Amino acid sequence: MITVNEAEKLILANAGDFGAEIVLFEESLGRVLAENIKADRDLPPFNRVSMDGIAVSYKAIENGINIFQIKATQAAGDVPIDIYEPDECIEIMTGAALPASLDTVIRYEDIEISDGQAKLLISEIKKGQNIHTQGADKKQGELILTSGQLITPAVISLVASVGETELRVKRIPRVVILSSGDELVEVAAMPSSYQIRRSNNYMVRAVLTQLGLEAGMLHIPDDPEVIKQQLQLCLQNYDVILLSGGISMGKFDYIPQALKELQVKQIFHKVQQRPGKPFWFGKHDNGVVVFAFPGNPVATFMCMERYFIPWLNTSLNVSPKQTVYAVLDQDFTFNPQLEYFLQVKLNFSEQGQLLAMPIEGNGSGDFANLVDTDAFMELPLEKNEFKKGDVYRIWPFNQI
Repeated sequence: MITVNEAEKLILANAGDFGAEIVLFEESLGRVLAENIKADRDLPPFNRVSMDGIAVSYKAIENGINIFQIKATQAAGDVPIDIYEPDECIEIMTGAALPASLDTVIRYEDIEISDGQAKLLISEIKKGQNIHTQGADKKQGELILTSGQLITPAVISLVASVGETELRVKRIPRVVILSSGDELVEVAAMPSSYQIRRSNNYMVRAVLTQLGLEAGMLHIPDDPEVIKQQLQLCLQNYDVILLSGGISMGKFDYIPQALKELQVKQIFHKVQQRPGKPFWFGKHDNGVVVFAFPGNPVATFMCMERYFIPWLNTSLNVSPKQTVYAVLDQDFTFNPQLEYFLQVKLNFSEQGQLLAMPIEGNGSGDFANLVDTDAFMELPLEKNEFKKGDVYRIWPFNQI
C-alpha cells in the first residue's frame, strides 16, 4: 500500500500527450490552447476615448481658454475630425478614435453646453485624461496568450480582437466509464430490495462534462469473460478507462485479474487513504491508462477530484492552478493511520479567512452528504488530532 503523495507522483508520471487539433475560435470554450498568440496590431489600436464629452488641445487649457466652440460630433467608428483653431473642440463619444490634433478629453459632467459652445465647469484638468492610449495594453507582435492556457470567455474575446478565427488546441483524450456489479440496475428501473440504481457512472460523466469531456458509458456484469471482453474492446477504442467498483477483495471482484490477463500493467493497488483505499491504477503498453476506483460513491468522487483531474491537467499541459488551503473551523479526530479526505462546508470569516466546517457523513457510501459539502480537506496520516484553527489543503468541488 502506498501513500497519497506516492500515488499522485506515479499518476502524474504517466500523464499522456494526445496531440493537438484545429478548431474554430467560437467553439473553443473550455479547451486548452496549444499555441502562443501574438497581437496583430497595437491594443488598443488607436488613442481610444474612454469617456463621453469633448476633446480639446491641452495647450488651449494652459493658455486660459475655458469656452470652446464645438466644431463637430464624432461617434465611435467615425473618421477622426481634426481642429485647427485653439478654441475649437470636438464633441466625442466613448470608443471613438482621438483626432491627432487633440490630446485631452473632458467629461460631459464637467462642462456646460449651450448654443454650440462648451464651457468648462472645473479648473483642474490633466493632459491626456480620459484616453486609453494606443498600445497601452499590448504592442503589435507582443505575446498575449501562451500555450497551456484554459480558453475562457475572456480568452475568446481576446483572440477575436486579434483576428484569430481558428485556434490550435490540445486534443482531449477519449474516455469511457465502466460500472460493474449485478446489484446495479438502470436509473429508470424499480430496484428490488437487494439492488440499487446506477449513479456512480452518471456522477463521473457529470464531472467530465464540467471539464469539457464527452465520455462513453458501459455497464458490465459480474462475469469474468464478459468483463475481459469489454475491457479488451475499451483498450482498443479509448485513451482512458474509468472503472467504478469490482476492484476490492471480494469474491466477485474480477476486474484486477482481467486487467492482468489483458496485459495492463498494475502501477499500484491500494492507497493509504480514506475514502478510496482500494484504488487501482495501471497502464497498457499501447498507452491506455486505467483508473479503477472503489465502487462507493464518495470514494469514486474523491478519487476523480484528487487524482484524475490533476492527471488530465498535466496531460493537457494546463497551466497549474493555485493550491487552495482553508482553516479547520472545528476540532476533528480520526484514528486510523490513513490520509483522510474530510468533507467540509466552506465559508468566509469577517476577516476574509476561508473556513472549513467538517460535515461528517455515514462513510464512503453516503453520497447524499456530498450535496451539502463544498470540498475535501486533506488531513495528513501522521496525525490523529486536528484542531480548530489548523490549516490544511482543500480540493474544492463546488464554487467557493
